[in-house]
Amino acid sequence: MKEDPEFFKVDYDKWVNTLGKESLLKILSQMLLIRNFETRAEAAYLQGKIGGFFHSYVGQEAIQTSLLQVIGTHNWFSTTYRCHALALLLGVTPREIMAELFGKETGNAKGRGGSMHLYHDQMLGGFGIVGGQIPIATGAALSCKYQKKKDQISLCFLGDGAMPQGTFHESLNMASLWNLPCMYVVENNQWSMGTHISRGVANYLHFAEHMAKAYGISYYRLDGMCAISCSAGFTAAYKEMLSTGRPVLIECVGERFRGHSISDPGLYRTKEHLKERMQRDPIQLLKKCMMDHGWLSEEEYKAIDAEKRDIAVDALQFAEESPWPNPITLEEGVFAI
Repeated sequence: MKEDPEFFKVDYDKWVNTLGKESLLKILSQMLLIRNFETRAEAAYLQGKIGGFFHSYVGQEAIQTSLLQVIGTHNWFSTTYRCHALALLLGVTPREIMAELFGKETGNAKGRGGSMHLYHDQMLGGFGIVGGQIPIATGAALSCKYQKKKDQISLCFLGDGAMPQGTFHESLNMASLWNLPCMYVVENNQWSMGTHISRGVANYLHFAEHMAKAYGISYYRLDGMCAISCSAGFTAAYKEMLSTGRPVLIECVGERFRGHSISDPGLYRTKEHLKERMQRDPIQLLKKCMMDHGWLSEEEYKAIDAEKRDIAVDALQFAEESPWPNPITLEEGVFAI
């Protein structure tokens, strides 16, 4: 029987106290904003108010939220088509994002990008092509090195389904060869659309680890459902990068609680399997941790949740009431046709 490799070792209680009440409250608050935003947007999609595709981040909130808490927002970020959460964390307003999902003029890309193509000054976009963001992130790391910005790195989020892509191998090789400050974060949610990682990635339990060794870079394997473990691992990796200027590969193991997209019924997973995984809901794990330390009451949690729910509802109303783009502006802001 195959055994899962171990996660990055974390002194849990020490890290809870290192992060402290205020940092954990911020992480919890941001996770609840993402959860409430995605839940309301999912409902709008199912009602036919949002067109195209919709890839929800529900279940994976601990990963990106913890990382940005550790490294800040001044770095370069590239991600997949599952990009709503990262945009929120970088400061794009819920109204802007929701309006973009609706295809409205007030949206983040004036209704032209939709769910998969959000952006921010530090976010080089969400990418609709599997693995398409990886060489872009590597190029951003080259820019950081070329401009001698030693306090800045490039972050590349990718899913487990992108690991077999040629762009991943080529980018790791180049980043290692040229000592590029790029942090490659594999959000291993176990499923590449409807294909389990065991059927799509050879030697899947050790694939990322062996790739890191092959290209001579450091590797971290984190519990992607636990904000504390993620924070500890990301901190260690970030400190290493600032010290060495070299790339690192991080694998965050978790599970999405929705289908690949909202139109995906997820019949490839049993209800029992999903129910078991949802016992480790990252929001509930952090809530319990904070309550155990006396840093959060049930009433305080409900108040934060209600506040974020109101923000999501407001964004939904804003999007519904916003105007459609004027067709005469179709070619504005387009670099090539």
